[in-house]
Amino acid sequence: MQAHGISDGRSIKHRNRHGGTPLLIAALVAIIGVLGMLMVDHGPWSKPKVQPAASANYSTTGEAARAAGAKVMPTEPKTPIEPDPPGPKPAQPANPSTP
Repeated sequence: MQAHGISDGRSIKHRNRHGGTPLLIAALVAIIGVLGMLMVDHGPWSKPKVQPAASANYSTTGEAARAAGAKVMPTEPKTPIEPDPPGPKPAQPANPSTP
């Protein structure tokens, strides 16, 4: 039993290998995807509209929230995730590393 195409005398040029189609389709999908992202990110409809600082109605977020009728309150302090362990604090190491 011999492998097909290895010892039957045919050269490498005459072998039938298929498989370029999936690679071609994957490359086309990648190229179309990149071009689509570039068009969405850099299209004429995505230009930033810069406004001067003088046109701003409020200088802070709090002022804008109060003007909209929101009640601005400070946040409550967070509770610690883990309490301090009971017992004495650990001592310094016997041989501290020198810098």
